Amino acid sequence: MSTSSGAPFSNIGVPGAYEYFPLNSPDIGTVREGNEQIPLLFKPLTIKGIEFKNRIFVSPMCQYSADNGHATDWHFVHLGGFATRGVGAICIEATAVVPEGRISPEDLGLWTDSQIAPLKKIVEFSHAQGTKIGIQLAHAGRKASVHAPWVRDRTGRGRFDTAPEEAGGWPNAVFGPSDIPFADSYPAPKALTERGLLDIENAFVASIERCKEIGFDFVEIHGAHGYLLHSFVSPLSNNRTDIWGGQSLENRLRFFLRIIKRVREAWAGKPLFVRISAADWAEGPEKDDNGVWKQWGIEQSTILVGKLRELGIDLLDCSSGGNWVKQKFTLVPGYQVPYAEVLKKAYPNQLVGAVGLITEPNQAEEILQKNQADVVFLGRELLRDPHWAMKAAKDLNVKVKTANQYERAWPSLL
Repeated sequence: MSTSSGAPFSNIGVPGAYEYFPLNSPDIGTVREGNEQIPLLFKPLTIKGIEFKNRIFVSPMCQYSADNGHATDWHFVHLGGFATRGVGAICIEATAVVPEGRISPEDLGLWTDSQIAPLKKIVEFSHAQGTKIGIQLAHAGRKASVHAPWVRDRTGRGRFDTAPEEAGGWPNAVFGPSDIPFADSYPAPKALTERGLLDIENAFVASIERCKEIGFDFVEIHGAHGYLLHSFVSPLSNNRTDIWGGQSLENRLRFFLRIIKRVREAWAGKPLFVRISAADWAEGPEKDDNGVWKQWGIEQSTILVGKLRELGIDLLDCSSGGNWVKQKFTLVPGYQVPYAEVLKKAYPNQLVGAVGLITEPNQAEEILQKNQADVVFLGRELLRDPHWAMKAAKDLNVKVKTANQYERAWPSLL
């Protein structure tokens, strides 16, 4: 054995990395040779020529830790830790394409070139560990300018949600499809004008150009959780009377689809994911007996996904809720998976990601085996256990590559 320099038995470094990192070969989280049966969870998936080594994806999770939209060392440590622990892909948290599109004053952004460098370092580190990484581009819409959740918890959630100007907020510059606030404690939004809509479209495209420079493997567009795109498609939050809303489903879908069309054109040839909320979780039916749409639900989501497919999206990240402050649902393991399953059955050739209280390896494997989804996105469970992929390999009795530096912790996987 030798390194590229010819020295025998050396601790070989990653070729071309910006500093020395021991080379892990094969990539961390890759199934080792000699396994008789490989669980679907650890089978590679190729999208647009990019191979994801397994199907354990890190959900975008807001950290409320950015400095004027810039990633900090918190993000580097937080995301870098996943890159070294065997996941198939990392999706960086909701990242605003304009300053007023942030959820909180401490959210990530990608509206200016100075925000490129700290993200690029995270991407280069992730690639040096053999892990694919992408970013979720977003606009918070009417749910913008609110405090980080722990600030709200301390002051009384529901009473002081809005972040005022003295706390870095912009409550007088919050925009949505209509002037309907998410809740009484949230800012009162202004209805977007035609000029405002076009400015946001252009901002998404400008952020895509920065994504190219950063080197992301994929981009996800956030169309869920009551943020701007979701609020446009739901009749609960969109009562416009022009071509962008109202009772007409075609009108309510128009802005969402225009954003995706522009993004798909700009992000040509690389994987494009879209996250949607499949339902509002409001009381009553999705449509009444007279055919009037009352809230957003799976019937309209199925239509939307068909149109997204026509525009060339590669993976649908299926979530739910977030647009109705009085939403009601029961938190049980995999509570959102049925929506993913419906959409997968409607479009068998569409790659679908499942989310929502997926915590156990056998549960994740069963979702894939039942063809309810093609990948699983994990959030809070990975916060609790960043080594979840290694735990999954052990539970599913498959030997995978651990980081050289962590091998002593996982002797059963060697």
